[in-house]
Amino acid sequence: MTRYEDMQRELKATLRTWLVTGCAGFIGSNLLEALLKLDQTVVGLDNFSTGFQHNLDGVRALVTPAQWQRFRFIKGDIRDLDTCRQAVKGVRHVLHQAALGSVPRSIADPLTTHQSNVDGFLNLLLAARDEPVQSFTYASSSSVYGDHPDLPKFEDKVGTPLSPYAVTKKVDELYMDVFARSYGFKAIGLRYFNVFGPRQDPDGAYAAVIPKWIAALIKNQPVYVNGDGETSRDFCFVANAVQANLLAATVKDDAALNQAYNVAVGDRTTLNELYEHLRSNLAQQFAHLQGAKPQYRDFRPGDVRHSQADISKASRLLGYAPTHRVDEGLAQAMGWYVAHTQV
Repeated sequence: MTRYEDMQRELKATLRTWLVTGCAGFIGSNLLEALLKLDQTVVGLDNFSTGFQHNLDGVRALVTPAQWQRFRFIKGDIRDLDTCRQAVKGVRHVLHQAALGSVPRSIADPLTTHQSNVDGFLNLLLAARDEPVQSFTYASSSSVYGDHPDLPKFEDKVGTPLSPYAVTKKVDELYMDVFARSYGFKAIGLRYFNVFGPRQDPDGAYAAVIPKWIAALIKNQPVYVNGDGETSRDFCFVANAVQANLLAATVKDDAALNQAYNVAVGDRTTLNELYEHLRSNLAQQFAHLQGAKPQYRDFRPGDVRHSQADISKASRLLGYAPTHRVDEGLAQAMGWYVAHTQV
């Protein structure tokens, strides 16, 4: 039995109260679903800036009425300290996913990105410290590695951030370290690497590459590749991210606390490889994709050229063992992407 399976059994036997910020978003709604299916009590906080009511409705359709009754939703913003204090009241574990993602968005509007990702993060840290909660797990990002050239990425080797978004995530990690030293706070940061899966928004200017490309392919619209297509990423199915969050929140080894961990698979997939994988799979349903080609354009400012994670630290200290590689994750998620793409 894996550590994750053992932890799930333990949660089923010992019910706890959790806060999931950004619960109407992509990763947050998947965490909400997983916790409710484990019969946990969940407080959700979201301001719907990047989350959606239909994500919450989707979770409700997948859990039992009794499980849904364990969920309490607060519509609010982490930039308000009083809202954060209300949300953490009586909570044992915090899973902090609320943030403004996207490198291009942060370049276009660094102030709003900072307010959400740094000011909001500090508000929640203060509220969680004063409650106090037993664990605080939050979404960091692989963007903190910046221009460091080594592959794979090890947690203790980071370079210069290449975007305001990356700066905010690095600041969050610095705050985590300071709170641990100053207040005995217990927190873990998870550096996500290109997470994808069900309930990931395919629309909008800042949509992630997989849902955006799938939607464009289905609609017979141009698919734009930034650069030569040899940029590579370590794509991570959302079930792996859920596993990492729950393991981090419940870890019992003090040596694992107050650190950042890579959350990925350890693979590299180029954008050209990703495009062909998506095209060939969708071509079975959409004849217009036979022989379709992407359109190449300039590299995007702030983007990292290559990204691949070393996950040995998370494996050793958290018991993290990803269950889906990129092909397996896409096979599981493709039906959802197709069903939720408006033609």
